[in-house]
Amino acid sequence: MSENACAARPQEPGAPSGAPSPQTCLQVARQAAILAVTAADDAMTAVCHSRSGAAARLEAVMQAAHQAAVEAESWADRAEEYAADPAMPSSSLAYCAREAVAHAVRAQSAAGVAETAADLRAELERKLTAAEYAERESARRREEAQQEAEERTATGMDRENRDRAALNRHLAERHVAELGWTAGHVRVLEAAETGRLYWRGGRARQAARRGAWAGGRRVSRERTQALYAARFLVAVRQDDDTRVLTPSPMGQAALELARLHPAGLHAADQAAYEARFAKVRRHHKRRDDQKAAARRLPPLESSARRLYQRPVTLAEQEVLAERAAADQWEDEGGHCPGAGTPRPASRTIKSAPESWSWAEIGPAVQPALW
Repeated sequence: MSENACAARPQEPGAPSGAPSPQTCLQVARQAAILAVTAADDAMTAVCHSRSGAAARLEAVMQAAHQAAVEAESWADRAEEYAADPAMPSSSLAYCAREAVAHAVRAQSAAGVAETAADLRAELERKLTAAEYAERESARRREEAQQEAEERTATGMDRENRDRAALNRHLAERHVAELGWTAGHVRVLEAAETGRLYWRGGRARQAARRGAWAGGRRVSRERTQALYAARFLVAVRQDDDTRVLTPSPMGQAALELARLHPAGLHAADQAAYEARFAKVRRHHKRRDDQKAAARRLPPLESSARRLYQRPVTLAEQEVLAERAAADQWEDEGGHCPGAGTPRPASRTIKSAPESWSWAEIGPAVQPALW
């Protein structure tokens, strides 16, 4: 067990300043286990060298000492397990250490040896001085800051957004399979995400560049229609009657979740259809009605739409902060002569995706594209 894991353990609110440190608890618990095992070994040695008349009594002593030693070792092992879990409160280690000491004392008492394990209680009950407590808290804060810095370097996100990303992964594992999608549906939404997916002449295509609504790569007509009908896509009519398709807020969230959990996608359109059919199948419904319902894509679950929030990286937060500072500078009138406030250096900043709020999506099906 490393000292870093112990140092990072959260202290309970209102915990007394004299509470033993995690390192002290681990050391005391392990030392108590060693003393208990030694006492049990002494009891076993006594049985081996005993006469037949005293064998029964000594075996009972050995059994009692052995049982107490097993318990002491169990509490010492449990203390190490708790120390490895940052979510466990510091008081759990002290409790394990006290239990290990108590069983060590029982083992020594049963074996008839000096109860030296009782001296370990003093280590657990010793009150820390103000300087020792301050040093412990300082070390804990340094360790927490170091761990946070390492997490930020590894993920590029602060704690709040890491938690948000973890929640999104959980949502993806729970809801992606319910969409009844294949990888082809994801590709359609990814094409729409570029802003170059358009519908014209009864066909869906991805233009080579925005505004050039002619030619381009063909995109699945059936999947595009299904995603649009289920309101995962929205259409903007152009002057030449072309419809530019972009992801709706629900579609963007579903796309992000599908990227997080591609294992929830079906291998083929037939498998996806069969999964949707099994979900809508009802004995009292006509077969044709069930097939029609299975051909429609279900919307993303409302709880997932409500809970999903895209994490914002530290780099994006910095860009947004710079933009906000520049906007505030302009709102306040710009540079004031004599104020000594230089204007921020002008440079092109790629805007981070803005967060959006969920709106009511209305009926599950919207009008067709044609």
